[in-house]
Amino acid sequence: MRKRRLLAAVPIAVLTLTGTSVANAETAPSPPPRTNIVGGVPATETYTFMTSLQNGGRHSCGGSLVAPTWVVTATHCGQPAQVRIGTQTYNAGGEVRQVASRQVVGGDLAVLRLSSASTMKPIPIATSAPVGSATRLIGWGQTCPTRGCGGAPIQLQQLDTTIVADSRCSGITGATEICTDGGNGKGACYGDSGGPAVTGGPGAWELVGATSRGGQTCAQGPAIYSDTAAYRDRLLQIIGGAASATR
Repeated sequence: MRKRRLLAAVPIAVLTLTGTSVANAETAPSPPPRTNIVGGVPATETYTFMTSLQNGGRHSCGGSLVAPTWVVTATHCGQPAQVRIGTQTYNAGGEVRQVASRQVVGGDLAVLRLSSASTMKPIPIATSAPVGSATRLIGWGQTCPTRGCGGAPIQLQQLDTTIVADSRCSGITGATEICTDGGNGKGACYGDSGGPAVTGGPGAWELVGATSRGGQTCAQGPAIYSDTAAYRDRLLQIIGGAASATR
């Protein structure tokens, strides 16, 4: 994904840009602005794996439950106090779990270990993410394109996009990142950072990416996502090869 980080801090997606850097003793680059979905629509289903990273009940980034005690998110989102999983509204419903620790997988991809297991259904990690694949972005990021133009929507948003050639994203690391495009004026924005890019369909979604970055003005071009398929073996090693993450 190219190095324009769009989603992280100001509670993203919808909340505020508060881009947190890598946790604890790790030294990380300046946090990129977080992303929200611009041009999307309210979620058409309850995504049991969808996760809101929170501090004091405020949404900061998105994430994906890939095993009962593990959530995939962006490194630049830092380590939140808690997460809310499997709801269409970040401030109610689903399950709340405390975060025990965080581990950086590589690049802008990290995993959070929960203090207790979630009963929500995790999402499998895809084995590949080829160019041309139809994808869907999900998040609570800003729904207007410029930083600070609005708060995070309470209602979860979704946007259908497509994986495009790496050449469409400036600064991308092709081996471990993917480039997605939602069309003119549509894409992730502040607050969407760490959230999922999925492929498949209802009941059969697979995780192909975690929102990383875009431009300072959202939805003005393709955005970059950490390629979870490229990191799949490493992810499964960390979470213990949980069957729920292998499909």
